Amino acid sequence: MGQAKSRGPYAKTAARQAAILRAARDSFADRGYAAASLRDIAERAGITHAGLLHHFRNKEELLAAVLAQRDAEEWQEGEAEVDRHAGSLGRYLVNVLLHHQKSPELMRLWLELTAASSRPDHPAHDYFVDRYERSRVHLTQATHEQSAQGKLREGLSPEQAAVLLQAVLNGLQMQWLLDPRIDLADAFNAFLELIQAPDGQ
Repeated sequence: MGQAKSRGPYAKTAARQAAILRAARDSFADRGYAAASLRDIAERAGITHAGLLHHFRNKEELLAAVLAQRDAEEWQEGEAEVDRHAGSLGRYLVNVLLHHQKSPELMRLWLELTAASSRPDHPAHDYFVDRYERSRVHLTQATHEQSAQGKLREGLSPEQAAVLLQAVLNGLQMQWLLDPRIDLADAFNAFLELIQAPDGQ
């Protein structure tokens, strides 16, 4: 009985935090991080400003939680996708681009935060530095496998391929926001052909 009771408040807290994170993601996307306010986020979540501060001390902490949640969702989906397609990194990354297209406001927010966080004093600076490093590690591991199978273009190291993949993913999304006529999947697949060995599949 005691264990059942202990799960009740925890479940309620988890549900409230999930609602706050959804509201924060919407507010950041609609208004941009700088203009978004905790009061607006609280109103969207259906709680008081004081109630929000009970869960998150400030906007910086809330931003970190939103970013971490987004990353966790994508990493989990990515691992499952690559497993389903026998390690097809290219197919997974194309699907990531197509998924991001469905929420252009979040794509825009992500790119804005990426650029802004290049300043060492930005509240998300450390997060993005760590995030890009983790992403490069994952991409390098995947391209090492391609290299071992003879699928990576000769003279291109897995480390270089990982950096280029990050750059092209970000650059294509920025171009698409400026010109939605761009076919993201087609452009990214063309890039993949450039870094693959001539006979690579």
